[in-house]
Amino acid sequence: MKRTTVKLPDELDAKLRHEAERRGTTVSSLTREAIEHHLGSQQRHLQAAGAGRSGREDISERIEEILASEVAR
Repeated sequence: MKRTTVKLPDELDAKLRHEAERRGTTVSSLTREAIEHHLGSQQRHLQAAGAGRSGREDISERIEEILASEVAR
């Protein structure tokens, strides 16, 4: 395991320490979990991007409309 130093604003550090204490875990463990969650979810989205073709050519022009209809479901 590698050691990494991260500089945080005082307010964010306080939130991190409070949450770690609330969960009964360490700051290091909570930080690893947050980074994994952030990078893991981003990676999944990127893997799915462009995975298939819809056969439609107006997707980029209608993206807001399409996303709104999907969220409404």
